[in-house]
Amino acid sequence: MRHRLVLLVALLSIAASTFSQTPATAALKEVHGVGLKTLREPQLVELTGLAIGSQVARADLQAAADILLRSGLFAKVNYSFNTKNDAVIVTYTVEENPRLKVTFDNFPWFSDSELGDAIRRDLPFYDGTLPEGGTVVDIAGNSIAAFLASKGTVATVGHEVIVNPLADGSLQQFHVEGIAPKIASIEFSDPNLKDDKAVLQHMPEIRGKPYSRMAIDIFLAESIRPIYQELGNLRATLGPPEVRLTGNPNQKLPEQIPVFVPCTPGGVYQWQGLTWSGNSALSAITLTTTAGMKPGEVANGIKIEQGWDQVRDAYGHLGFLEAKLNPVPIYDDQAHKVSYNVSVVEGTQYHFSTMTITGMSLAGEKLIRDAWPQTPGEVFDQKIFDDLLTRLQLPAKRETVFKQLPIHYDTVGHWLQTDSAKGTVDVLLDFK
Repeated sequence: MRHRLVLLVALLSIAASTFSQTPATAALKEVHGVGLKTLREPQLVELTGLAIGSQVARADLQAAADILLRSGLFAKVNYSFNTKNDAVIVTYTVEENPRLKVTFDNFPWFSDSELGDAIRRDLPFYDGTLPEGGTVVDIAGNSIAAFLASKGTVATVGHEVIVNPLADGSLQQFHVEGIAPKIASIEFSDPNLKDDKAVLQHMPEIRGKPYSRMAIDIFLAESIRPIYQELGNLRATLGPPEVRLTGNPNQKLPEQIPVFVPCTPGGVYQWQGLTWSGNSALSAITLTTTAGMKPGEVANGIKIEQGWDQVRDAYGHLGFLEAKLNPVPIYDDQAHKVSYNVSVVEGTQYHFSTMTITGMSLAGEKLIRDAWPQTPGEVFDQKIFDDLLTRLQLPAKRETVFKQLPIHYDTVGHWLQTDSAKGTVDVLLDFK
């Protein structure tokens, strides 16, 4: 027993000695990183600010951990160390934060590569992505501002996380403040777009507006691409948009920005057919008929998208409120034909349970319930719900529900509260 007590005292003495002696500074021999996925160990070492061979105390090691955490690159940072021959070896165990793709919104005078190089001068690890926040994002903004200053423009550079309007996920977007260049013109490489009536009709949406690459990308996706899609040019490519400035680059940055958009229409595709998988509530024949496309006709991209919506509506009519479609195009570039393999996840079939109405008089509530044909336990019909909402939301159709009853409200809040375990759905209506 006495032997165990002496051993315990000795171990405690060693631990206390190590703890108390380390802050008295020792030479930093090695720095290691564990848990790295995107960054490399030398990059982590550089971020800490620690210099191999320098004298460090425990407070310095903690300060370096704090620097890593504030950078925004890491969700968690822990460290451990040991001493050997009066030298310190420290290991930082980290968990990296997700990174977001970086976009530069209103810097029409410079390319992405120039702005990226400006960031890399201060953040050598920059690879086109940054975390949501932290000191490295602020440093990147300052780096861009310094680059602008070197070109004769003093401006503040801001940043914000935005939802990607054209794809899943979010973006880290940088923008210059206090300068408002305008879109002077948009020119397309495809001569067929120059005098296209649909293009000319949409042009005022973007011409003369503040330059924003995000706005241009959305304009191309929502206003120009559908023109190609409707004609069957399913594989048309648009952009990326280019800024073609002329004049002395050392003069004041121009405020009127001409934009050039490379376009490749590609071939016109014909519809070949559909193959379905994962469906059981609706047959492949029914689904194909519902989609509405016929073999041999031009593969109208707009009509194709409408077809997917019609299929989802057909499932909603049968109570499958969460049915998901994954259409994968199969292109035959030689024959210019397209077919689709569509996998279906039908999900739960829901049955109507209850309707809750708030903000409505008792007389008005009774009329709404009279206009609702479904009874508890019936398969829920999304179409019936949508039709009722239309009648409630459009003033011209309200009398089909309320008849001669005077009713006044501005909005109708509406929710479908599903319970997948029970397979039931509650209808919630809130009048204000």
